[in-house]
Amino acid sequence: MQKNAYLVFGLLALVWGLTFLFNKTSSTLISPEQVVVVRVVIGFIPVFSVAMIRRKLRWAHLRHIHHFVVMSLLAASVYYISFARGIALLPTSVAGMLSGAIPMFSFVGAAIFLRSEPINRRSIGGLLFGFAGVMLIAQPWNTSVSVNDLAGIGYIAFGSACVGLSFVYARRFLSPLGISSLALCTYQLGLASIMMLTFTDMTNADAIFNDWKIATGLIVGLGLFGTGIAFICYYHVVEKLGAVKAASVTYIPPVIGLITGILILGETVTVLHVVAMTIILSGVFIMQSGRTPVNPTDTRAHNRPEPA
Repeated sequence: MQKNAYLVFGLLALVWGLTFLFNKTSSTLISPEQVVVVRVVIGFIPVFSVAMIRRKLRWAHLRHIHHFVVMSLLAASVYYISFARGIALLPTSVAGMLSGAIPMFSFVGAAIFLRSEPINRRSIGGLLFGFAGVMLIAQPWNTSVSVNDLAGIGYIAFGSACVGLSFVYARRFLSPLGISSLALCTYQLGLASIMMLTFTDMTNADAIFNDWKIATGLIVGLGLFGTGIAFICYYHVVEKLGAVKAASVTYIPPVIGLITGILILGETVTVLHVVAMTIILSGVFIMQSGRTPVNPTDTRAHNRPEPA
């Protein structure tokens, strides 16, 4: 069973890494907001189906709907829109590298809002080290960096902050409720689907079908696998391997985003970019190793995975 869990772990890392590619190609035909509509609606279907089969949904959960709305914004709607906009402006490889900073935002939020989170020199040193890597990519001192690049970096940073804070919010307000993670995910994607369908202008969204490869990547790659099945895989890995090992899957997607950007989209990546990504991931590792380990049997420690 544990061997199978590691296979699912590898699948999860792969599909999350490919979300940068699918986001990028889809944005060439439709708007980032339209990309997100397809993503959350298609992703909702398998999660809702599994939750119904396992009988995880309860009418009594509706009294906590205000928490579900907040999570649908932080960990789905706003997060996905920010990433979709950022990826549309940046090379896929760069966006993928920047996403490695998500745990840094989670740490800062936890340090501020969760008293149980320790702050020590090692964790702070790792945070600053990782932040230096982000600065190497952003290069705010470089006057040749375009406005679009800076805007794209800002979108990725904002999206990373949203999903990072979603972990903190979930741990503080949702974990004590004892609601199944699968149910929480269903409510989250369901509400995100409703909100996105309500407020998104879907004019000319059918342009996605002008290229069947891009349409397949969006619907199957980003929506079905990168969002819906990824949620299910994540919670399977948490259940079989524990939350700590499951969280380590977030180290892999930035690398896959870098590789797919180079090999599939023909993007140019400099040595500085590779160094910066290494610094970011190393900083995250140092930061997390300086924290008190979460009980590996606590499957509620991470109520939300962090796909791009």
